[in-house]
Amino acid sequence: MRRGTTALDGAAALLVLLLMVQVWLLSATLDAYLAGHTDAALPGAICSGIIFAAAVGLYWFSQQVHRGR
Repeated sequence: MRRGTTALDGAAALLVLLLMVQVWLLSATLDAYLAGHTDAALPGAICSGIIFAAAVGLYWFSQQVHRGR
């Protein structure tokens, strides 16, 4: 029982960290784009997509751990 709770706590902490990085990335990319550096938009979008995929993976993992209880 405690093992699943620890896994969910870890997944939640990683998810919060990923979302904070994604918000930072969005603001930095948008700031660069609005400053006229249009070449920063595509790498920012790609990195954001990778972070989104990681967040979905963590959500899937937490659902599997929760169902395994």
